[in-house]
Amino acid sequence: MTLVRRLLDQAARTPEAVALISGKGTELTYGELRRQVLAVRHGLLSGGLAAGDGVLFSVRPSPESLVLALGVVAAGGVVVFADPGAGPEMFTARLRLARPHWSAAESVLYAGSRLRPVRAYARRRGLLLPNLGELRIPGEEPMRHIHVGRRLPGVPRGSIAFPDLVRGDAPEPADEPDPGAPAAVIFTSGTTADPRAVVHTQASLAAALDLFRSRLPLGPGDVVHTDQLMLGLPTLISGARWSMPPLFCPPAGFARLMREREATHTFCVPVHLAEILDACGELPPSVRYVLLGAAPAPPAILRRATAAAPSAEVLSVYAMTEILPVAIASAREKLAHGASGDLLGAPLPGVGARLAADGELLLSGPSLCRGYLGADPLAELPTGDLARLDDGRLVLVGRKKDMLIRGKFNLYPGLYEPSIAALPDVAEAAIVGVPDAETGDEEVVLAVVGPADLPARLRRSLPDVIDHDALPDRIVVVDELPRSGRTRKLDRDLLRELVTP
Repeated sequence: MTLVRRLLDQAARTPEAVALISGKGTELTYGELRRQVLAVRHGLLSGGLAAGDGVLFSVRPSPESLVLALGVVAAGGVVVFADPGAGPEMFTARLRLARPHWSAAESVLYAGSRLRPVRAYARRRGLLLPNLGELRIPGEEPMRHIHVGRRLPGVPRGSIAFPDLVRGDAPEPADEPDPGAPAAVIFTSGTTADPRAVVHTQASLAAALDLFRSRLPLGPGDVVHTDQLMLGLPTLISGARWSMPPLFCPPAGFARLMREREATHTFCVPVHLAEILDACGELPPSVRYVLLGAAPAPPAILRRATAAAPSAEVLSVYAMTEILPVAIASAREKLAHGASGDLLGAPLPGVGARLAADGELLLSGPSLCRGYLGADPLAELPTGDLARLDDGRLVLVGRKKDMLIRGKFNLYPGLYEPSIAALPDVAEAAIVGVPDAETGDEEVVLAVVGPADLPARLRRSLPDVIDHDALPDRIVVVDELPRSGRTRKLDRDLLRELVTP
């Protein structure tokens, strides 16, 4: 059964129940969600969308974006998640690779990418927008456009307004799209010369949702507060309620809405959870599950989370864009892990995990993506992560690309950072290498967040915690570790610049 079919069937069973609460507080019932998805599907097919057509998607999380994305997939199209803020050159390179036939964007983005005053304002804010209204793939017909929000100057002539797509009722599909056909394209890395995009099918996405539900009890009466699509979808398939925070929601506002809407589940990036706890101190008593993901959760954050929600289960999710989720471990399990490395937990049901000769983690299973756009299908994913198996549980040792060379010793920061971060007064810890022109090796620098006298104390305690060959040459206290991207991952390149004399 396809992903969209599961959602439509659930909506048909509980049409009067509230499926989603938007950031503005408006409610959408399951019955209305179902009607709108079918209407978008019918409207796109009537407008000429063909099976396999890519739809460049530049709509931020909202009820409209959910309905539009599901309607595209229901019609046999492929949602190509765009990042207009990546810069015109990268955006153009990704466009050449994906070759979408349609573009769906917010009206404000069309206006911002075409009108000179708005483009100038966006440039001053560090956002270089491509001209979305004039996108065209060489050798292809001009793109069709869909806009969300009221029509603004700069929206292309002939663009279809979202309200027009969802107007009226539409028939049930007679045939289901091929579950093995591409459904979503997500750009993850690469350069302008060689962009990289992950291709997921309805089947792989449905399998991923099943894995979440296998570890995370969900059902009618539950309220999941998140802006993450991959947690919102299992919420809807389970008949629970998805609570969306507003865009640019401050931490205090995020916590307030959790309390007002009596959230039972939430998902946060570790850094975001720390900001929420800084603002409110504790989580509402209604919360039963706190999921942390997209970046490693330091012990300090895990301890704060368990203290702030003593009746909730705090879970850390290990996942990759190519295969998600892979493993889920509780905060108590991770904090009780006395050995080196970061405990990830046992692979979830159906996830195949094995180690290559060099210790690299290789993953497979039904939730594995189809592959990378323009490349051969994947049967197994080389993750780039180094790991080991302890009694059937995965332990992350480090990233292959982060390896530092010190004489004959290969130092993997991820093997030692969790142990260092667990020491008293250490809020966060990261190890980077700074090239040493005299020796040809790398100076090993440990950056920590904590009090000013921490380096002296760490010099005394580290020999009892980490290998002698991994002891840092220099310890630096920083106000915070530099992070980048929507998931606020550690930016090791920037940290290396900060600690270089």
